[in-house]
Order: sequence, then structure tokens, then C-alpha cells
Amino acid sequence: MAQTQPHTAQGPWFLADHPALDFINTVANVEGQPHDFWQTDQDVEAWLDQAGLAPGDASPQYASGALLQAARQLRQIIRDNVQQHKAGDGVDIQALNTWLGETTSHLLLTGERGALQFRRVYAGQTVMQRLGQVAEQAASLLAQEDFSRVRACEHPACTLWFYDRTKAHRRRWCSMALCGNRAKVARFRAINSGG
Repeated sequence: MAQTQPHTAQGPWFLADHPALDFINTVANVEGQPHDFWQTDQDVEAWLDQAGLAPGDASPQYASGALLQAARQLRQIIRDNVQQHKAGDGVDIQALNTWLGETTSHLLLTGERGALQFRRVYAGQTVMQRLGQVAEQAASLLAQEDFSRVRACEHPACTLWFYDRTKAHRRRWCSMALCGNRAKVARFRAINSGG
């Protein structure tokens, strides 16, 4: 699982408790302004690595800027699907299915310290293959997870989503350190100013 504490505006936040939601949270309001944490292919590669979703193939074959463009496109597709599903609307599955159709993987058997193990290895030559695990995570979120636990942060200035894995299922904020504390301070000021 990726980090659970937020980063500064210099890096993406891993606080959604689901990789597909962390992926769409790479656009966020930072100090009141929309901020895209991805500005280059390297930013996307770094995110994939941090999220543990980097493919095994280290020899990509695409033009500079193509990964960034593809990641932003997939991010919008996933964001739209999440919003549609959360609203109870029909989800446009065709766009995500196109990405899933490009995902290529196989099992690899290894023998470490006398024990046989296997893991799934993903191809990563094309941008769609490179982002294939993200598309699979999004499909899993949409089809297999309890969507009543997928929530948007309740802070009015926040655009982040999260998967509520708390025991009581009452999580309201993307992060208590970010939005939860801001809401408490605002409520305290309103009470003490007579508003």
C-alpha cells in the first residue's frame, strides 16, 4: 500500500486508501488553486513507482510527453466513471474497457530461498500498457468495491476522493491533517465570533 500521509504541493498525496482514487487525486486544490501534480512523463513514472504500479518492463517505446498525455486522459476517464457511479448514473464503460484491452501481463514463477512463488508482470512498452495496472485498479473499484464507501471529501474547497476503510465507516475528510483540521478551525471561529 502506498503512503497514507499527504505530501506538500511538491508531490502527490496518497491518502485515498485505493490506488484508482489516488490516481484521480493527482489534481487537487493546493492553497485554494487547482494544481496538477503531473507536468512531465517523469512525474507520472514517479507516481506509478510510488503507488507500486510501475510495470516490469523498463524499456518503454513512446514519444516524450505521450505518457503524460495518456495518464491525464485515463485520469479523466476514471474520474468521470467514479462520479457517474457515485451519482447512480450509468457508467460509460467503453473508454475504460479500451484501456483494459491494451493491458498485457503474465505470471512469472520464481524460486527464492527454496520457496516457489509467482507474481504478475506487466508489459510497459506502450503508454496504455504502462498505465494498465491503473485501469485494472479502476475496474476493480467500480465493479468489486462497496461504492457506498467511496466518498468525496466534505470540505467545500477540496476536490479529493477516498475509500472509507475506517471501522465505523464515518470518514468525512480526505485527511484529518488537511481538511478535517481546517473544518474544525472554521467551526471554532464561527462559534467564537457569534456567527
